[in-house]
Order: sequence, then structure tokens, then C-alpha cells
Amino acid sequence: MNFAPLTPYADGAKAMRIGLQSRTAPSIAIDYIGDGPLVIFLHGIGGDRSTWAHQLVAFAKAGYCAVAWDARGYGGSDDYDGPLSFTDIADDLARVIDAFAVNKAHIVGTSMGGRISLEFFANHPDRLATLTLAGVHASFGHFSPEKQQAFVAARSKPLIEDGLEPADIAPGAISRLAGPNVSDDARSRAIEAASRLHKHTYIKTVEATTQFDREHVLGEIDVPTLVIGGEFDPLTPPDMTRNVAANINGAEYHMIYDVGHLGNLENPVEFNRLLEQFLARFRDRANVAADPEILAG
Repeated sequence: MNFAPLTPYADGAKAMRIGLQSRTAPSIAIDYIGDGPLVIFLHGIGGDRSTWAHQLVAFAKAGYCAVAWDARGYGGSDDYDGPLSFTDIADDLARVIDAFAVNKAHIVGTSMGGRISLEFFANHPDRLATLTLAGVHASFGHFSPEKQQAFVAARSKPLIEDGLEPADIAPGAISRLAGPNVSDDARSRAIEAASRLHKHTYIKTVEATTQFDREHVLGEIDVPTLVIGGEFDPLTPPDMTRNVAANINGAEYHMIYDVGHLGNLENPVEFNRLLEQFLARFRDRANVAADPEILAG
């Protein structure tokens, strides 16, 4: 099913939903643009596919087929019954790759998108060409059970007990996540995306996040990996992202200065420069994508 891209990227951008297969495999909304090896961008817990607008334009121009999705329960993707399963989301990502008729893709994830990327490697290790993790930790094990409960409560209480909507809390949440010199444009894009959250999906995702633990997977990663940190990131500070890189064999680490947790929005020029230099060395590890619209007939 085709529909309008969430953001007016450029001429040639397309959007579609990757089909509904069953109640446990909801349809997934994507925006895509460009021709070439497939690179897929995975948003964070408070975002959607619109947060990758700068990247889709840049990487289409660089000769890639650039794709951004809405994870299940986000944006234009279907919701789902029951608790969130990172394994199910990883399987959704495999379906998206299948839709482009390729075996391997470059995977880029920020925050929650990075955790999905780790889960994807754990379940589909032969389908990654490269892995890029921005603002990511591999486990909530560094939080005590009490801190985990407080993490969930702080995010669920305003929406459930106080009856607020995501749009009510988005400005404050983004102010806490971004760096001190965030631009008005970056702040606005992040707030707009967070305001579109489906509150019950968001809370289920927060709850599942506190149980996520793929620390042991880091040492098993055998594809070229780039880890990006943010100087003022309050959720995954530089020492945490450096530790992630240190536990992945051969991983490269770069920190973007003067940004918080939203590096791809706060400084898209530097984010894109780092990513483009990295991917250029491994470009052909990913397959050239077919257009799913043409494949669907």
C-alpha cells in the first residue's frame, strides 16, 4: 500500500507499507529514496521515520537506496497486541529488507533503533552488511531494579495517571535530551515526532527497554561497526558509548561535539560525514536494492 512520505524529502521519494502478514506481523510504514546499496535507518524510542529526513536526502545523493521506517506501533505502522518483543521487531526489519529483494543491508540505529539493531544481529546475523550504533547501550543492567522501576514510572505517570498526551510532554522531554546549543529546527523536528507517539505503544516500549540485555552480543559482532556518541548525551554519555565500541571487535568510535542524545538531528552534517566516510569503505557489502513498488506490480 502506497501513501505520502511523512516528510517532503525531494523529488523521487516514495512511501509504502510492508504488508500485513498476521496479527503478530503488522504492516510497517517506510519512506525511501534513491538507488544503490540498501541502508536502513531506525529511529529512537521517542521518534519516527521523519527524524531521518536529513539522512535520507544525503544518502540518496551519495548513491544509496536510503530507507527510514516506523517501528511497529509507531507513526504509520500498525499497532500490535500484547507486550513489545524486540525479537518481533527484528523480524519486522527482516521483512523490510526482503521487500527490497536483497540479502544484506547497512543498518543504522539510534537509541532504541540501536537496540533493535543488536537484536537483529542476534537473530539475523547474516543480513547485516555493516552496523552503526548512535547513542546506544546494550543493557539496562547498569540500573538497579529500583532505578528501572523509576525509569518506567517517570515516563508512564504523566501519560497514564495524569492523563497527558505525548504532545503535552514532548517539549520538556526533548529539552532534556538535546544538547545546550540545539537549533530551533532540530528541536522542532524532534518535538513534532515525539508528539505523534502512540502513548500505549511508547509505554510498552519503555517497559521492554528496561529488560533489554544484549551485552553478550557485542563480542559476537563480526561486521564492520561504527559507534557514535554525543558530547552532552544525558542518556548514553560518552563513557557508555565508548564502552560499547570497546566491546565490539574492530569497532570505530567517534564522538560528535556539542550535541546531546539526538546527534543525527542536532548536527546532521557531522553525523552524515562520519557515516558516509564509514559506509564508503564497505559500500558493496550491501546488495543493490530493487524498488518494492515495482516488485509489487
